[in-house]
Parts: sequence; structure tokens; C-alpha cells
Amino acid sequence: MTAPSLLLRNVRLVGAGSGAPTDLLITAGRVGLATDAVDPGEVIDLEGRFVLRGLWDRHVHFDQWALARRRIDLTPTTSAAAVIELVAEQAGSDPVITGYGFRDAAWADRPTRAALDRAVPDRPVVLASNDLHCAWLNSAAFRRFGVTPSEDGLIREDAAFAVLQAISDLVADRSDGYADEAARAAAARGLVGIVELEFQANHEVWRRRVAAGTRSLRVECGLYPPHLAEAIRLGLRTGEPLPDGAGLLTGGPLKIMIDGSLNTRTAACWDRYPEPGDADHDHGILQYDLGSLTTMIAEAGAAGLECAVHAIGDRANTVALDAFAAAGRPGRIEHAQLIKDDDLARFGALGVVASVQPDHVITDRDVADRHWPGRTGRAYPYASLLAAGATLRLGSDAPVSPLDPWRTIAAAVHRTGDGREPWHPEQRLTVAAALDASTGGRATVRPGDPADLVITDLDPLTATRDQLRTMPVHATMLAGHWTHPPSCQN
Repeated sequence: MTAPSLLLRNVRLVGAGSGAPTDLLITAGRVGLATDAVDPGEVIDLEGRFVLRGLWDRHVHFDQWALARRRIDLTPTTSAAAVIELVAEQAGSDPVITGYGFRDAAWADRPTRAALDRAVPDRPVVLASNDLHCAWLNSAAFRRFGVTPSEDGLIREDAAFAVLQAISDLVADRSDGYADEAARAAAARGLVGIVELEFQANHEVWRRRVAAGTRSLRVECGLYPPHLAEAIRLGLRTGEPLPDGAGLLTGGPLKIMIDGSLNTRTAACWDRYPEPGDADHDHGILQYDLGSLTTMIAEAGAAGLECAVHAIGDRANTVALDAFAAAGRPGRIEHAQLIKDDDLARFGALGVVASVQPDHVITDRDVADRHWPGRTGRAYPYASLLAAGATLRLGSDAPVSPLDPWRTIAAAVHRTGDGREPWHPEQRLTVAAALDASTGGRATVRPGDPADLVITDLDPLTATRDQLRTMPVHATMLAGHWTHPPSCQN
């Protein structure tokens, strides 16, 4: 994937120090310094705008994100009654009504199946929680998807995952078109790559999409334990290019989910939840014991697959770190939302990356205060992880948070998204640290880098909170090609 030489005039390199404009030569998909000896095929004057390496989102459920953009948006709701009102207003004519984004853990009232039945009695209604670990169904949906009904209408974890997958299957013939549209929108926000953690054969899905012309993003194609044997048979390895991927696709990690989520109160914790989502699991759910998790990490590692362990609660994080230590393998912990103080330094010591989603700080702060009382000083502890020697990588967990890297960066830096004071401001990252964690470890462009670039109208290092969160992106480039050209204005 190459492009003709291109000279970018009058750009300022974010983090380079002087701030003086310079010229960059883009040739053969890489960045170089302009010289008189080279005659570029095209010259663009960027008029003093700012350039940095392209941004990555290290944790995405892309198909769910593309679908969430078309579902009833429940994220603004603050009660079960508000959800019912919104669903009744926006039910439309679809044979199956879907919504996304409710957060019931902090509601004063509770969901019921009967309430959804009154709002929509004749068609299935499936509403996904913001964390995707829970779904709220009416009676018609329980019948349609063959699930034993509950009085509150809620299903959790594996049962919820199965129904949400069945919902996705209903529009499978449109999923590639939805994904292409979502990928273009992501590029318009400066994104050049994602780690795809959708539960499917991602290497096959994304090869098909690339062949059909979806080339706005690089994709690391993750997999799950049910796919492990086939991945080993095919010789898939983390970080290695996938054939027929146009240079955009690589093997991703093996994702292993060992606990649930905070909103659903299934994240595995050392302390009891004051209001458990399930009385039988008042400390959350731990889906793998240490021995079985260690065995899987070792097996995957021997085959060249890095493991990305989903661990939210502090007990789950301890078990994940213990398993990486026992297996003698580095890897990643996804989310790392609640961590014991004496586990912080183990991330760096074991070579375990903390793959975190800072916008959850904003969306979860009230739920965390309610369900992790007395422990929130070590929740989402980004500054402490960095100080302890951990490597941070940022993502959104889209659709749990929007696929917008600037929103992610702003949340890491400011830890508030409304008029309230920052939540545990001692855990804020600097803008420079957040940019580095969003660009693979270094935001500043250097000669020889791949020409995966984002050009902004403002300097991220001096932007205000609101400017950072809504950063105007002038252009995005991937391997020397514009995926969001300068003619597109935000």
C-alpha cells in the first residue's frame, strides 16, 4: 500500500520542543525530512497546524459499536422509568426493537419485565446495558430468543452475550456496510488503528472487509478461547501480518474474560458488594481459577499468541497477575479498574501492559462510589500504574464508550466530563503521557516512522479540557494515504 511522494509544508511536530514549523516528506508510506534533492508529487501547506503519530484504540468491539450507532440511545437515561419513556417514544417499526447504553447500578427504581411489556407489548425489545454484560428484555423477546423469563427482565453475562449475538446476526448482511461507515468516522477523529475484540473470527471478517474496500484503519484481530485451537492450526500469531490484509491486518491477542463488570456487579472483588446484582455472587464472578488460566496463557504463549485478560475487580486483577507470573509470559490486562496497592508494581515487573479505558472514569464514577465504597482511591489508578513502571495503552471499549480517541485522552487527563471536580485527581495523566499511551508509546513524529499521522488545528499539549475532548482534526493519514483528507473540515 504505497502513495506518491507528498510534501507537507508548515507543520508543527507535537512534543518536538521548539514549536517552529517544519516540512515533512511522505514517500513510500514513511515519514522523511524534506530536502531540495527530492521533487514531491504534491505539496500541501498545512499553515502551522500540528502533527503527531496516528492514534490507536486498543480495545474495541467494532461490530457492536457500528450497531450501537443505530440503536435507541439509552446513555442519557438515569432511571428505569426514563428508559421506558424513551423506548415507547422511539420504538419505530422495526420487528425487533433494540436499545443500548443503560446503567442500572445507580438507579433508585428497578427494571421490570412488566414495564417493558406495557411500553411495547407486541414486539421483542432487547436493551443492552452500557457494559454489554447485561440486557433487559420484554416477554416477547424472552419468547423470541428462547430464554427463561425473569421478573425483572434482566439477563446477565453469558445469557446476555448470547442474546446480543443473536441480535447482531439479524443484520449480518448489513454489518460490513455499517463497519465501513464507522471506520471512516473513526478516521475522521484521527484514529489509524484498533485492537478488534469482537467475539467472531475477526481475521476472516476483516480480510473480507479489506478486500471490499474498507481501508480506513489498521486492525489487530483478536480471538477468544473457543477459537484457540483453530488459530494455532492456522499459525496465527500476535503481531504478525495476516495474508491478504493489504498490509493493514495483523494477528491480535487471545482475550480471556475472567470476571464480569462493575455495573452488573459481577467484577470479581475481594470485598462484598453492598448491593449485589446476584445474591449468589455477592463478591462478583471469577470464571477461571488460577490453574486453568495459567495453563491457557502458557499454551497460547507457546503458539506465539499474547493473552489479553479481562480483569475489572481487584481479585480478578490479582489472579491475572498471578497467572502471568506462573506461566512466565508477558501479556495484557484489559480494564484493570480496581487494583490492590501491592499489585501495582507487578504490572511493570511482569511485563503486563495495563490496557485501560479512561472514559469509564467519567461514566462509572457514581456507580463506583456506590458499589466500591472506601476503595475508589485505587480505582482506575492510571498515575499510580505509570509511577510503578507499568506500560499504559488507552482505548474506549466501544461501544461502552464512544470510539473517539480525543474523548479517551481528555478523560485520562482531566477525570471529569461535566461541571464536577475531577474524580480522584491524583490519578490524572499528563497530556503528554496520555498521547504516548494512545500512539504506541511515542506521540512525536520522527523520520522513518510509518506515515500514519493525525493533523490537528490546535496543539493538544496546550488545549483546554473542552478543546482536548473535541479536538478539531484537520486530516488523518494511513500509510501515506489520506483516510480523512485535508479538504474534509470538522
